[in-house]
Amino acid sequence: MAFPADEALDIFITEARELLESFEEGLLQLEADPDDAETINAIFRSAHTLKGSSGLFGLNHLVGFAHVVETLLGHVREGAVRVTPELISVLLPCADHITRYVEGVAEGRPEPSPAEAAEAQALLARLAPFEPGGAGPQQSAAAAPAAEVPAGLRDWSLRLRLGPDCLRNGMDPLSLLRYLGSLGTVTRVVVDDSALPEASDLDPETNYLAFEVELCTEAAKAEIESVFDFVREGSDIRIVAGDHDEFVDRIASMPDRDRLGDVLQHSGAVTQGEIDEALRIQRERERGAGPVPIGQVLIEEGIAPPAVVEAALSRQRRTADSRSADTQSIRIDAGRLDRLIDLVGELVIAQAGVSITDQLSEAQGEVTRLIDEVRHSALALRMVPIGMTLRRFERVVRDVCVDLGKEVHLSITGGDAEMDKALVERISDPLLHLVRNSLDHGIESPGERRKAGKPAQGQLRLNAYHDAGNIVIEVSDDGKGLDRDRILAKAVDRGLVPAGATLSDHEVYDLIFEPGFSTAEKISNLSGRGVGMDVVRRNVAALRGSIEVESVRGHGATIRIRLPLTLAIIDGFLVAVGASSFIVPLDRVTECVEFPTSDHDRDHMNLRGEVLPFIRLNHLFGLHEQDARRQSVVVVEQSGQRTGLVVDALLGEFQTVIKPLGPLFSSLKCVSGSTILGNGDVALILDVGPLITEYADLEQTRYARTSNTHRRPATTRS
Repeated sequence: MAFPADEALDIFITEARELLESFEEGLLQLEADPDDAETINAIFRSAHTLKGSSGLFGLNHLVGFAHVVETLLGHVREGAVRVTPELISVLLPCADHITRYVEGVAEGRPEPSPAEAAEAQALLARLAPFEPGGAGPQQSAAAAPAAEVPAGLRDWSLRLRLGPDCLRNGMDPLSLLRYLGSLGTVTRVVVDDSALPEASDLDPETNYLAFEVELCTEAAKAEIESVFDFVREGSDIRIVAGDHDEFVDRIASMPDRDRLGDVLQHSGAVTQGEIDEALRIQRERERGAGPVPIGQVLIEEGIAPPAVVEAALSRQRRTADSRSADTQSIRIDAGRLDRLIDLVGELVIAQAGVSITDQLSEAQGEVTRLIDEVRHSALALRMVPIGMTLRRFERVVRDVCVDLGKEVHLSITGGDAEMDKALVERISDPLLHLVRNSLDHGIESPGERRKAGKPAQGQLRLNAYHDAGNIVIEVSDDGKGLDRDRILAKAVDRGLVPAGATLSDHEVYDLIFEPGFSTAEKISNLSGRGVGMDVVRRNVAALRGSIEVESVRGHGATIRIRLPLTLAIIDGFLVAVGASSFIVPLDRVTECVEFPTSDHDRDHMNLRGEVLPFIRLNHLFGLHEQDARRQSVVVVEQSGQRTGLVVDALLGEFQTVIKPLGPLFSSLKCVSGSTILGNGDVALILDVGPLITEYADLEQTRYARTSNTHRRPATTRS
C-alpha cells in the first residue's frame, strides 16, 4: 500500500515509539538475565528495524546513531561483548536519545538541534570503550568497502519496478537503493529506462525507471523486503536468492507443516507479503478459470524458484495437521473511536426515549439488545491491558535506585487487566509519583534494612485487578511504612487538625494528600517539597476514582487506587427522590429493600441481623420535599462498607451516558457527572465513595455540635 508522505511519516513515528518501548523493556530484561539470547535478538531487531525505517525518510542523523547501537548489539549477539550493568547504563540513555530524535521528527524538526547533536557525540564516546578491541563507534559505523564481500553472506537478485506515483508520494527510488547499501554490499545495479517517454510527454513527478540490483548481505529476505514497505502498492518487486540449495536443505530439515506458504515462509525463501500477493493473484486467476495451484503462481510470478517450491510441496505432503490462523490487530485512530463512542451514547439516549407499545414491544426489545451489544463492542475497542503502562516503571525503578543507592526488586502482577485507554494515559503520572515516593520515602537503604532484620533488597509491587466493575491498582512496598504519630503531629503544627483530636488510621493517612504536606527532613531531587500527593488525589478524583492508604509501621505501605473501567458509558440504577432523579452506578448496588417505617426517625436499620447505616438523599442534597408514603433503600457497597440510600422510587436499570458537569461544578462533591434521560430531563450520577465519606463527615460535625450544646449550660452558668 502506498501512502501520502505525511501519512507514511505518521506511521513511522507510531512504529518507532513502539520499537523504542520494546527496546527499553528488552534492555531491562537483559540486565536481569544477561545470557537471554532471545532478548538479545529482540533488541537487536528493534534497533535494526528502527534504523531501516529511518533511512526511508532520509533521517540520516537517526540512521547513523542507531547504526552504532545496532553494531554494538551485533557484537553482543555474537558473544564478543558481555552484557554488564555498565553497558545497560549506557544503552538506556541511547534509547532516550533516539526517542528525543523521534519526538523531534513528530514536532516537525527533521534535523537535530545543536544540543541533541552534542549529546549524540557524548553518548558515542561513552559507547566506544565497549567496542571489541577498543574500536570507536565511528569506526564501527563505517560501511564496508564495496570491493570486499565478507565470507558467508548470501547473494540476492532484486528486480524493482516501482510504481509511477512513488515520487508523488514522497519516496525517492535512489534513497531506497542507497539504503540497501547499509544492509550489505550492492555489487551491481542496472537501470531499465525502456518506459521513458519522449521529452515532450515526460512528467517530472512520475517514475518511469526500473532497476535490477545484486545485493550481498546477511539480512533475511523479510528485512530486505521491509525496505520497500511504503512503496509496495503499484510496484512490482521481486527478490530471489542466488543459491537455492540452502533453502531446499532447510525445508528438508523442517518440522512437518500443512500449508505450502507456511513452509516457504519459515524457510526464509519467501515472505508473508509475497504469500499474500500470490494468494491475491491466485484468486484473480480463478475467477475466469478453474483452480490454480499456489505453487504455480509462485513460480510463474518469479517469487520462488521451481526447486524450492517442489521441496516445499514434498514437505507439505507429510502432514495433514491444521495450522491455526494468526491473531491480527489493526490500529484505530483515537479520534474516530471517540466519535463512535459518542454516537453510541447518543443512540442509547435516543433509545431510552422511545415509547413501547404492545405492537412494538418485541421489536423494541430486539433493538435494545442490539444497542447493548454495539455499546459493549465499541467500548471494548478502547480497552487495553494496564500491563503496558505498569512495565514502563521498570526503567523508573532502576534509575531511581541508582540515584538513591538502594536495591529494589519490582514485581508486576495483573498486567492483563484491561481498562479504558483514556484512563491509562491519564493515570500514568499519578502512578509515577507514587512509585517514586515509595522508593524515596518508603523503602530503606540496604544498611537500614539489615539493621531492621530485613533483606538488603527491598520489594516494590504493582498489582492490578478488577473489582465490582472497577479496576484497582495497588502500589505496595515492604519499607518502613507511614509514621502515624509524626503525620498527626505535623498536621497539628500546620493547623489541619486540632490538638488532642482523635483520628482513625485512615483519617491520619489521608492527611498526606493535603496540599503542601510533607514529613521529609530534607529535600531531595525526588521529593520533600510537599508537592505531588495532593495532585495525585486531585487527578484520581477527576477520573471518578478514589485513593486509600494502608500501612503497618516497619512493614511497609499499600496505596490503592480504584477507578472505573471506562469514562464513557456505565450501567446505572435510576432512582427518584421527590421530583429529582439520580443514577447509582449499578456495580455499587447489591440489593434493594423496603424502608421500614419503624426506623423513620433513625439513621440505621436492621438488615437481616446486620446494622445498616443509611443516608436520606433528600436531606443530604437539601431537597425540601415531603417524603413519599412508601420509600425504599438501595444498598450500596464501597471498599467493603455497606450503606443504604433512602429514595422515594426505584425506576430500574438504565444505560447511562456520562456527561461532564463542567468547570462551574468542579467543586461539587458526591456527584461524578450527569446524564440525559429519555424524556429530556437531567439526572445526576452519584459518586458513591465520596457520598458516603461526605455524609460521615456531616454526621460527625453534627454530633460534635450536639455534644457541645449539651455541655455548654454546665460550664457557663455563673
